[in-house]
Amino acid sequence: MKKLIIAAGTGFLGQVLVRHFKDQFEEIVILTRGKSQIHEDIKYVHWNARTFSGWENELENATVLINLAGKSVDCRYTKENKKEILLSRIESTKVLNKAILNCQNPPKHWLNSSTATIYRFSLDKQMDEIEGEIGNDFSINVALSWEKAFFKTVTPNTLKTALRTSIVLGKNGGAFIPLKTLAKIGFGGKQGNGNQFISWIHEEDFASAVDFIINKELDGVINVVAPEPVRNANFMQKLRNTVGTPFGIPLNQFFLEIGSFLIRTETELVLKSRNVIPKRLVENGFTFKYGNIDSAFRALLK
Repeated sequence: MKKLIIAAGTGFLGQVLVRHFKDQFEEIVILTRGKSQIHEDIKYVHWNARTFSGWENELENATVLINLAGKSVDCRYTKENKKEILLSRIESTKVLNKAILNCQNPPKHWLNSSTATIYRFSLDKQMDEIEGEIGNDFSINVALSWEKAFFKTVTPNTLKTALRTSIVLGKNGGAFIPLKTLAKIGFGGKQGNGNQFISWIHEEDFASAVDFIINKELDGVINVVAPEPVRNANFMQKLRNTVGTPFGIPLNQFFLEIGSFLIRTETELVLKSRNVIPKRLVENGFTFKYGNIDSAFRALLK
């Protein structure tokens, strides 16, 4: 029997994966901080992402484990939040490693979240998994620590893949909803100088890429991004065009700093240039349904 486990699977990305895989697995188990229950044929099992409490038994005989655990980076980078951003990723990954080593029949494939933010700010070079350059700041160091915690424990019977994922654009969650709202009310101009690249992927391609990685048994690190990064100014212009707003007030760095403070987030989320491409996916034959931003926007606003 094929069994899929999604750790921290109740959020936006988890639900994208559940919709995609619901007919491919006989059993789907969600590890959640909420209560244990069965709802619409999906089993929800409580965990705290740090210690064993019985959830670890679910890993026995699983086909695939996907771990999405980690505090959202959409917050102010206070000392307390920085600590929680790091520990929520490291501790959940470590306890899953320990659980897998305790299994008689461990999951065949473990896909762990990572981030395309692991690469340096880049306006000049497209970053792939082979020649991409790693930078040095808080977010990058979190990503490095996260992948180190994932890979340093050897799991002989479980394939491991780190998903270096970019912004996932979806109809019902993630970054697209607030961006669409900004564009509709006239604040959909460039952010900062607008030259920074946005690496992105449509939610359907995200789920299909995960499916492809599982079927192809690809391990190591993989960039889960669309093949065409888009400059911020162009991204916002195309979004305005799609929603039918003829103008967009630009937001320079000063106003972004004020706005970020007011809504308790960080300007890095929009000002960092993420110029990342999916070299390994493309080389292995993955086909994107939404390979450019125009087609993605049209589909999301249909």
